[in-house]
Amino acid sequence: MGPLKYRIFTIAAGMVILAACNNKAEGQTVAVVNGQEITLSELNFELGLANVPPGSDKAVVRAQVLQSMIDRRLIAAQALEEGVDKTPDFLSRKRRAEEDLLISMLSSQRLKSVALPSVRETDAFIASHPAMFANRELWALEQVQFQPPADPSVQAEIDKTPSLAALVAVLQKHGVTFAQQKNRLDTAIVPAELYQKISAIREGEPFIVRVGDRAIASVIVGREAKPLGGDQARPIAADAMRREQSAKDMANRVSGLRKAAKIEYQKGFAPAKP
Repeated sequence: MGPLKYRIFTIAAGMVILAACNNKAEGQTVAVVNGQEITLSELNFELGLANVPPGSDKAVVRAQVLQSMIDRRLIAAQALEEGVDKTPDFLSRKRRAEEDLLISMLSSQRLKSVALPSVRETDAFIASHPAMFANRELWALEQVQFQPPADPSVQAEIDKTPSLAALVAVLQKHGVTFAQQKNRLDTAIVPAELYQKISAIREGEPFIVRVGDRAIASVIVGREAKPLGGDQARPIAADAMRREQSAKDMANRVSGLRKAAKIEYQKGFAPAKP
């Protein structure tokens, strides 16, 4: 029985190897890298992500993107050969990437099913969001990006700084690394609650926003009025309303899924009771 199993396995493995060797760069296959196909569909997807400038030579760009894909396949295959895919870090990152992609695609799918708001609803939304429309501005910002300190007393000093220069002085005093930069911000994309808080601070006083594990302190050094109204504003408002509704629906869905799920925690890992 044992030898028979071995022979069947050997034949099957040989068939897989033979099939890989028989892959040809023809039809929907634009290239074959060590037996692995790169399809026209995959190439077109990569071209869509490349954000090709208008007027570019499409044949040249396509060739460049394909070469980049080939390089990526070769390096990825080398990583597999060295066992990178077996490491705990890779497995955690792979799961996170898959979850993010699934959530993103589910959100896009749900967004398509959200009905368009009426003209009356759209106009009411425009009136209630002046930062996006009637009072829309482009802000010129001076910024300092840094890692938030773990020491609460240092963070308290940062929170009290009346200017960007004072903030830099505090960071330097405590040896916190930082980077300075200039940026522009469209108030149309600023959440209403944050816009109200920023509007209430004194001129020249920094406001700090957390982005991932970084903090960005900004000071508004210039304002350019860019109001939106009428027919120009309505499609933007309708899109914002649909996204807002989709986000609410997703939050409600998560709440329902949590109630229906069976979740068990190891001692010490459960969330604190309200």
